[in-house]
Amino acid sequence: MTAVMRGVRVLEVAEHTFVPAASALLADWGADVIKIEHVERGDAMRGLASTGVAVVPNDVHVLLEHSNRGKRSLGLDLSSEDGLNLLYRLAATADVFLTNKLPSVRAKLKIDVADIRAHNPRIIYVRGTGQGERGPDANKGSYDSLAFWARAGIAIGAKRPEYDLVPVPPAPGFGDSIGAMTLAGGIMGALYHRERTGEATVVDVSLFGTGLWAMGQAIALSLLLGRPWTPPPAEALSSNPLSRNYETKDGHVLAFTCLQAGKYWPELCELIGHPELATDPRFAEHQSLLANAGAAVEHLSEIFRSATLREWRDRLAGFHGQWTVVQDTLEAAADPQTIANAYVQECKTAAGIPFRLVAAPVQFDEESAVPGRAPEFNEHGDQILSELGLDWDAIVDLKVRGVVA
Repeated sequence: MTAVMRGVRVLEVAEHTFVPAASALLADWGADVIKIEHVERGDAMRGLASTGVAVVPNDVHVLLEHSNRGKRSLGLDLSSEDGLNLLYRLAATADVFLTNKLPSVRAKLKIDVADIRAHNPRIIYVRGTGQGERGPDANKGSYDSLAFWARAGIAIGAKRPEYDLVPVPPAPGFGDSIGAMTLAGGIMGALYHRERTGEATVVDVSLFGTGLWAMGQAIALSLLLGRPWTPPPAEALSSNPLSRNYETKDGHVLAFTCLQAGKYWPELCELIGHPELATDPRFAEHQSLLANAGAAVEHLSEIFRSATLREWRDRLAGFHGQWTVVQDTLEAAADPQTIANAYVQECKTAAGIPFRLVAAPVQFDEESAVPGRAPEFNEHGDQILSELGLDWDAIVDLKVRGVVA
């Protein structure tokens, strides 16, 4: 893969998933990412033992690996004058400063835009927030389950009308990972702008804003029609018999989204072994097929329940309509398309324990980026300080005084 970010240095003062995952993507693409961690405990993610649904194994902290692969770690006390001065010296060598600290914390720590720019006027300053940099909630922390999922309308959009329960996000770091990709794209755009004009910009991405963008079409329709977006009633799902799900004999689910139902209906009827349905007057034309969708759905439901997923994969292999199999995470990881495109990569922890991670979704020159591993806490501290010109005696003195880990 072409390392499009080679030669770019990113200085990160951030924790958890949203913002760190952005610089992890940049590291995948070749950037040198220096991760500043709390001098005693490190990134709070290191202590996360459970997602609330699944326990995080002690030997492979894959949540930490996902958002910190390929970085270098330095434990630094930013509340001390010496620690802050070291951060400023690092900022002077960096192209990007990336943080998820709240405005009040940035001001307290003296790491706001003016503070960092005083030591590097050309640095691109990047802020990842919960609700945005301005407004009444700018100084309130959040998580993707709140700002991205609940507040932006996604939870209501995913809510089934037949249930009262508002759904929770489908995975840990769901909105965080989407927001991270948004941040990474913004950073790359800012770097390109600086390359062309010499101007260093401030980049802002929030979980709330990313969620609004994800719901952008629904919000636009809601504003135009003057009513909130809600999922369609259950009976509306059968208005197009080729745009819905069907269960197989062995409990799997086939998902179809053939918006041009009349176009694909004859071919599907032939492949499923019921060509007579294609000439049935109720289904012979696109409009009549939609008008009699309920009857068509009954036929298809019975037919698809008569065979296993493997049988349907074989029969539908040449179908020109749009369909797929509803898969769980293990099935998705083993998908032939996943393997062919190297969407999941083999990795090893610092201790050499193998595990797998989803690769960065953007590929350059038809190659998947191979992710590195997450650093151990302060693994590169001595190396980073030496690069600043500190000798061993000076580093030991900093360690004794608790300025660095």
